[in-house]
Amino acid sequence: MQLDSLYPYVERVIDVVQSKTQKYLFLAFCLLPTFIMFCIFTVYPMIGGLYYSFFKWSGTSSVMEFIGFDNYTRMLSDSVILRAIINDYLFVFIKVFGIMILALFFAVALTQLRIKEAPFYRIVFFFPNIMSVVVIGILWQFIYDPNIGLVNGLLRAIGLEEWARPWLGDMTWALPSVSIPAIWAGIGLFMLLLMGGITNISKSLYEAAEIDGASEWQQFWKITVPLIWPQIKTSIIYIVITSLNGSFVLVQVMTAGGPGVATEVMGSYLYQKAFEDFQFGYGAAIGVLILVLSLVSVIILQVLLKKEKVEY
Repeated sequence: MQLDSLYPYVERVIDVVQSKTQKYLFLAFCLLPTFIMFCIFTVYPMIGGLYYSFFKWSGTSSVMEFIGFDNYTRMLSDSVILRAIINDYLFVFIKVFGIMILALFFAVALTQLRIKEAPFYRIVFFFPNIMSVVVIGILWQFIYDPNIGLVNGLLRAIGLEEWARPWLGDMTWALPSVSIPAIWAGIGLFMLLLMGGITNISKSLYEAAEIDGASEWQQFWKITVPLIWPQIKTSIIYIVITSLNGSFVLVQVMTAGGPGVATEVMGSYLYQKAFEDFQFGYGAAIGVLILVLSLVSVIILQVLLKKEKVEY
């Protein structure tokens, strides 16, 4: 009788185990295609890049000479690498502050100022995000054209002709000029992300703050910013990652790293060494450097931007 009384419990345990097994098998089945694609297009190239970085190889020849860490030691004496790293982080700095300030401004304006045309402006600001980076680069090349470009045309029209210059050919202004299209193209996405966080904030918090005599500026800093900090943090980290890994396309289209090395970034220098100078092993080593710097930057940002969750 005692054994018979245990059967229902044993059957229940078996049912639970089977249900959990089926659940995990179903999840594994759903995630398997994505995992395979991730391994093919992300993990395998990363491992391959690390492998090739230990060789002297043109990328086209069947001859590969193992040289150990020589490609990495070569980077230590390569002045262009140092300039490319500085340019990358200047680009990141300009892009983060430009996008976050403007995206936050428009997000607050479109959610709290009761603008009737807010849905239309959301589409307008988001539109550049669906454009190809190549198209954006070509478009802004025309805008910056020293002779027929919009920028110099406006400066001449308002009597500031002495300010007109070949923006993409100026050693001082080339990098900021390339950063502006990146900011323009990135505002919409992060504006929508921040708007999602702002719309989830209870209006009663603002009403209570207003009753207590808090100004709109104080409400912004004491209520809005703390409660959307997770979205702000995510946006900053995403911008840094995409800038360190993806600034190459815009730079290559607009300036190809010039004038001189004024806009040279690690991605464009990698392309030059691997596919123009046929130093594929050295280019792979630069790719590893980009990966390491991206990981280190994200870890540092995670620490610097870490804040306790705010609840009111």
